[in-house]
Amino acid sequence: MNTRSPIPYPFQWTPPMEVPDGLRGLREKALVEVRLPSGDTAVMVTRYKDVRRLFADERLSKNIARPGVARISADNELFVDPEIDADPPDHTRMRGLVTKAFTARRIELLRPFAQAITDDLMEKMAEGRGPVDLNEALAFPLPILVICKLLGIPPEDRNKFRRLVDGFLSVTKLPPEEVEECRKGLWDYLVELIAAKRADPEDDLIGALIKARDEDDNRLSEHELHFWTQSLLIAGYVTTASQIGTGTAVLLHRRDLVEEIRADYSLVPSAVEELLRTQIMGSSIGTLRYALTDIELSDGTTIKSGSSVLLSEESANMDESVFTDPFTLDIRRKENHHMTFGAGIHYCVGAALARMELQVATESLLRRFPGIRLAVPADDMPRGLGGFMEGFSEIPVTW
Repeated sequence: MNTRSPIPYPFQWTPPMEVPDGLRGLREKALVEVRLPSGDTAVMVTRYKDVRRLFADERLSKNIARPGVARISADNELFVDPEIDADPPDHTRMRGLVTKAFTARRIELLRPFAQAITDDLMEKMAEGRGPVDLNEALAFPLPILVICKLLGIPPEDRNKFRRLVDGFLSVTKLPPEEVEECRKGLWDYLVELIAAKRADPEDDLIGALIKARDEDDNRLSEHELHFWTQSLLIAGYVTTASQIGTGTAVLLHRRDLVEEIRADYSLVPSAVEELLRTQIMGSSIGTLRYALTDIELSDGTTIKSGSSVLLSEESANMDESVFTDPFTLDIRRKENHHMTFGAGIHYCVGAALARMELQVATESLLRRFPGIRLAVPADDMPRGLGGFMEGFSEIPVTW
């Protein structure tokens, strides 16, 4: 690997169906300097042991609305909100209000709903002769409709908020004025939605958050109510949609793995975990943190106080000391404790929901379309560069 500093980040996806070459040899150093799309520099923690520990280390703050902190994008603040305290104890208080909606048991109760949506989407696919864009046929509609059900968002609004979310997540894709228009439009949409739900309460997650806000002001502020609704909407579909598409494309590129799963569908859960480990939900862009004090890593390297820090789930997932032959896609891998959903107090609250949807989509698609295959060579499939998520922008499939 080229060890010059700083290293351009995110890493290029070359070749298109493989883990980025930039991850090879990255863990020779526990800490490397990277240059972000904004042009700013940050330090990246590369090793599994350090990344996992630092996810729970309160010396590393997620509050990056500070002077001098590096930016991912020069044109978009992304998830930075100076009115939201992303550290304990406020983070713990807010997180506690939503985690009960994402328990594994509650998500399993949503599985029949997700299965019914998937079956309906596949029937519509089958009506045509192909090729179809898997993103538009299944990967995006499924998680959008499920999160609409969970949050209580009118499903007919999905195209509207999908456009706004795409702008919200732009890194270099859109000009600053369009990014701002999308950010404002998304916030205004949620203001109107929450007002409507206050007037006509329903039994859904947004309704529960409104109740927490209105009945006990110490639990949730009005701004927190809107912020968390926005965060759940974005996280609840974009990452899963990207991974459904990207993971399926990788499988279809490897016909041997498709046939292995078809011979034993009990492999679907482990295949989903391995695709999560290697594909990072179709993205190679992480979120920044701020070092409140000096922090020593496992090899004695020190993160200096005031540093902008990236905890690299990608690099941790390729750590040779944790994963045997980590650059090989092994759908039978055991003890796959990857870091794609984070860890500790910042472990993704929607992990169980994402896993369920990925399992349903993967198994259903392979069962319903025995001859499904990519309709174009892998090298001709572009990634959606310039956004927070970098999954394939189109995935033409036929059967």
